[in-house]
Amino acid sequence: MLDAVNHLEYNTERPKLIIPEYGRHFQKMVDYAVSIEDREERNRVAQAIISVMGNLQPHLRDVPDFQHKLWDQLFIMSDFKLDVDSPFPITSKEVLQQRPDPLEYPQNHPKYRFYGNNIKRMIDVATNWEKGDKRSGLEYAIANHMKKCYLNWNKDSVDDKVIFKHLYELSDGKIDLASDGENLTDSGQFLKNRTAKSNRGGSGKKSSRGGSRGKKRY
Repeated sequence: MLDAVNHLEYNTERPKLIIPEYGRHFQKMVDYAVSIEDREERNRVAQAIISVMGNLQPHLRDVPDFQHKLWDQLFIMSDFKLDVDSPFPITSKEVLQQRPDPLEYPQNHPKYRFYGNNIKRMIDVATNWEKGDKRSGLEYAIANHMKKCYLNWNKDSVDDKVIFKHLYELSDGKIDLASDGENLTDSGQFLKNRTAKSNRGGSGKKSSRGGSRGKKRY
């Protein structure tokens, strides 16, 4: 009994698993396949391992290139030391370990950050359109959206002249609604809609809490 205890294996003393999802016994199967000298026998064992791997992940059978993924995993677990006849091109270790290129995040620092970056994109689109009713409608919609964003920021009201001034600056002087005498949606309407939405959200929570009153709890 004491001898058996002395030969216990602890995870801290074992080699690190390359793909832990398959478990240590599966890793030992792969290591055994690598150690086989006869190529024909090695191919047969590799096919058997692939079959077992597929049975362990039946939910992935409909995934495109399912078998290819299994063979890639087999070579990864063997540290690319398994020399067998693969039905698919063997992906090199360097390609699999290659890191993707870093994503380019927008580094815009707009003057009026409370409008967001999309407003500037919308303005650029509008300025590239030919002047007419379609462009005028878009400009008016952009200005109204800017007013809504401004009110969501930290104000209870805002003068339309402020929005027109900001729009004029962001469009590099190409959109001037102040000279057209346009009037935007009243601030009270935006605030009313915002209050209505918050009340709808709050009423649902109250009703759910109120519905549980008077019920016995076991």
